[in-house]
Amino acid sequence: MSTETLNNLVAQASVVQSSPIAEGQRIMQICNACRYCEGFCAVFPAMTRRLEFTAADMHHLANLCHNCGACLHACQYAAPHEFAVNVPKTLAQVRALTYQQYAWPQGFGGLYQRSGTVLALGLALGSAVFLLLAVAMNGQLWQAHSSGNFYKVFPHNLMVSVFAPSFLFALLALGMGLQRFWRNLAPPAIHASAVSEATQHALQLKYLDGGHGEGCHNADDRWTHARKWFHHATFYGFALCFAATSVATLYHYALGLHAPYAYTSLPVVLGTLGGIGLLVGPAGLFWLKTQRHPEHGDAQQNPSDYAFIALLFWISATGLALLAWRSTPAMPSLLCLHLGAVLAFFVTTPYSKMAHGFYRCAAVLKHALERRLANPVSMKD
Repeated sequence: MSTETLNNLVAQASVVQSSPIAEGQRIMQICNACRYCEGFCAVFPAMTRRLEFTAADMHHLANLCHNCGACLHACQYAAPHEFAVNVPKTLAQVRALTYQQYAWPQGFGGLYQRSGTVLALGLALGSAVFLLLAVAMNGQLWQAHSSGNFYKVFPHNLMVSVFAPSFLFALLALGMGLQRFWRNLAPPAIHASAVSEATQHALQLKYLDGGHGEGCHNADDRWTHARKWFHHATFYGFALCFAATSVATLYHYALGLHAPYAYTSLPVVLGTLGGIGLLVGPAGLFWLKTQRHPEHGDAQQNPSDYAFIALLFWISATGLALLAWRSTPAMPSLLCLHLGAVLAFFVTTPYSKMAHGFYRCAAVLKHALERRLANPVSMKD
């Protein structure tokens, strides 16, 4: 990089950037000249494949970043240096733009910035709907039902008619946004080995290890695996709960076995384990966010992420309470609170923190595909 270019970058650093994309492009030019962090997470090897950075490149790199903070604490050009390089904070801002820009329907993108309010309203509305339905159908919310049969409160067909459209809408909205994101990334042709590698890295949360296996930074420059552990608890807790619902659906429609199921049955065991994961994981992530180093930028970029974490915790807490007290008079009220939270989750999923997992998986897959190609920058040298 020439002296003139470096001087221009210094001058740019003193100007308040109007666009996170522009700031990201400035920072990536500096990082591409330095390359001290090249052995860190996937962001930096992906960066070295480019001499210039388009807006699509910045969205790709931002979603490759897992905000481990290693590069910030290793950077010799971070503030108070005049270059003022802060990769995690800037890429967190670009990610927020990703969720807004690629949201579907497109006009709903602004909901991400207000997701805390949207989640709260969705939770209140969802709970109110089921409470009113329970009163209308049973005449009371404090009534014991034999064997804890939920369908005596709400018929099975009624729950399917409410939740199936909500779930399908969430899948459609996420799928449409992800399709547009993937198309703009202009990825190479799909290879099975790359898909396998990306899947492995996503399931292992590889890029939450700080690039060297020692973990992330959170409150300071000390390494910790806490973010990785709590993310694992959250992800696999959610996966187990989804598996429990899928198995119960199979039981109901394919085997003719109807709920309620015994405590030792597969759907209940899977749901219980998943519920525990969704208590431990969100609680840990919520606590870590309150301790997060302000220069990492993720907690400060969208404080309403707290609302999403709290909603996951509330879904799990009400679900486990419902299981524990399903044969008591408290069951109808607990069922309403739980179903209201689940409905709020489905409706708001495409416009909440949940979206980050899908975009990150797409970015990890593109990186795995690119790794199988010759580096175009090296070919020009």
